[in-house]
Amino acid sequence: MTPAAPRALIAEDEPLLAAALQHELRTAWPELQIAATVGDGLSAVQQALALQPDVLFFDIRMPGQTGLDAAVALADAWPAHRPFPALVFVTAYDQYAVQAFEAQAVDYLLKPVQSARLQKTVQKLRLALIHKAQAATNSIANQSTAALAPAHTEAQAHALEPSLQRTVDQLRQLLAQPGLWPGATSSATSAPLAPTPLAAQQQAPRLTVIQASHGSQIHMVPVGDVLYFEAADKYVRVLTAGAEYLIRTPLKELSDQLDPQEFWQVHRSTLVRASAIATVVRDKSGKLHLNLRGRPERLAVSRLYAHLFKAM
Repeated sequence: MTPAAPRALIAEDEPLLAAALQHELRTAWPELQIAATVGDGLSAVQQALALQPDVLFFDIRMPGQTGLDAAVALADAWPAHRPFPALVFVTAYDQYAVQAFEAQAVDYLLKPVQSARLQKTVQKLRLALIHKAQAATNSIANQSTAALAPAHTEAQAHALEPSLQRTVDQLRQLLAQPGLWPGATSSATSAPLAPTPLAAQQQAPRLTVIQASHGSQIHMVPVGDVLYFEAADKYVRVLTAGAEYLIRTPLKELSDQLDPQEFWQVHRSTLVRASAIATVVRDKSGKLHLNLRGRPERLAVSRLYAHLFKAM
């Protein structure tokens, strides 16, 4: 039986650049079908989940949600036992971004897309899809003997498909690059990316008090009272055991001023006081949630940070 033609999703907010990439792909990879082209990160995640393509081309700089943010959201929502699409970031040249991609073996294309570079990327993608197809065949064959094998442990039962786990690990390492990636509000007109100097990071004083304005008042909230921070639209919610405040300081900027041993990043939008975590609960789909001391709500843990919670 002839294998199905591979399908791709392009996320690019500039129509001319999206059209140029499609044109180059028609030459470099004639059998590749473009399942959809979208212009923002939120639509990229929605369409990728709906269409389940084989390849993703995500522009890094998009309005509303960056290509990296979209990839993180998609990896978090992707079915746990389904192979993740081959991911290619498309970016204007930036020395630090390129170094980060190469360090994590992440595929990327530079704008404007050059035919020779695209040909090399296509060769890698073709090979990756062949390996995934072989792995899927082996998985089906192994299922026939599953009934004879010992029962899986809970950890094995909830393990991510290998390509998905590899993508999660790569994205986590990319996000860990200090000062390299802008927040979700970045746009194509943002200043060039550059890492924060190490000396500046080391000298940043730790926050001891959060100043949260409300009307004509400024509430002085001791950091020691805060149970978690959560990014919400243009604000960050500051939650204590008995109150909630709103501040405009971006979560990333805030996290740089907090002790990472005290506040753990458990989601792209959530920093939680580690000592406030009472229990970690795994749901039927394998995703983790936190119950806190002093708060009734349950916090979701992103797949990128699930490795923080393992029994000792």
